Amino acid sequence: MDRADAPVRGNRRQGDDFRARPPDAPARRAAAARLDRMTKPRGSLGRVEDVAVTLAGIAGACPPPLPEPAAVAVFAADHGVHAQGVTPWPQEVTAQMVANFLAGGAVVNAFARRLGVEVCVVDIGVATPLDPAPGLLSRRIAAGTADMTCGPALTRPQAQAAVEAGIEVARDLVAAGNRCLLTGDMGIANTTTAAALICAFTGATPAEATGRGTGIDDATLTHKTAVVTRALALHDPDPADPIGVLAAFGGLEHAGLAGFVLGAAELRVPVLLDGVSSGAAALVAAALAPHARAYCLAGHRSAEPGHRLALVHLELEPLLELGMRLGEGTGALLALPVVQAAAQALHDVATFDTAGVTVRADLDG
Repeated sequence: MDRADAPVRGNRRQGDDFRARPPDAPARRAAAARLDRMTKPRGSLGRVEDVAVTLAGIAGACPPPLPEPAAVAVFAADHGVHAQGVTPWPQEVTAQMVANFLAGGAVVNAFARRLGVEVCVVDIGVATPLDPAPGLLSRRIAAGTADMTCGPALTRPQAQAAVEAGIEVARDLVAAGNRCLLTGDMGIANTTTAAALICAFTGATPAEATGRGTGIDDATLTHKTAVVTRALALHDPDPADPIGVLAAFGGLEHAGLAGFVLGAAELRVPVLLDGVSSGAAALVAAALAPHARAYCLAGHRSAEPGHRLALVHLELEPLLELGMRLGEGTGALLALPVVQAAAQALHDVATFDTAGVTVRADLDG
């Protein structure tokens, strides 16, 4: 039985009953005040200071807990819209890349290994059946989605179950001791789905939100944009009904990642977002629980145009901009040392008072 066939536990997962508390304002103020008293010119750490304040608000403490250890969850799923020819990559690559993740041979593994980060691979809807393996978490809702240009990609129960599965993954990783969660994704054709979700929640046009994904040529990009346009016209999505939007377009990994953000927000743990699929998922999470956005940090800005639109709508400024468009959690991983250093500074750097360093007269008091 697929997980979507089982009843969703409890009632609080229905519609707008998803919860995320606002960040702690006193902790944010305390962090800002401490940064101003640290042995450095005010504001000299630039956006690192913003990260430190954000972390304090998330944790409700100054200094906040160090965001370590960390884990990246790579949600993997397939998409029925692949049948529309939006990418030259065969759908089988999703399962093949999952095997690569589990063998430790992907870019996400290399980056995570360098940083000492756990990689958790979540099968939330890969079309090819996967055998149990160390590092693989089965949260399978369905064998991929239906084609969003022909009808709903998911049923509402499937969409809701995928969100619930993402919440469970976040809870499990935090219960295992992780203090920072990173988002990752794998799914051939998932940038087509991401573009549709971004259009639905931001009001952008398909031409603005649709990108080249794995590097498609001009003709395929034109076709891919037309596919997104067709799907939006078919479903006429209502952003006030985020579960309905997820059901219309999928994907299962986007729904799982949305739940992953919500689960982290419930537990007051920071989430470091990756690229366009993570941005689309964060839009869903914010629509379900507006304060969830405050628990997110944007690791980087993808080369995908839709990602820029998503970050603007979420009011998130990326920490890095490296022209990346791989996914897997790679951009989030590269930004992790910045986030950890921001918290470490609040813990370790002396203030002018404690260090006995003279402060400028115009800053005293």
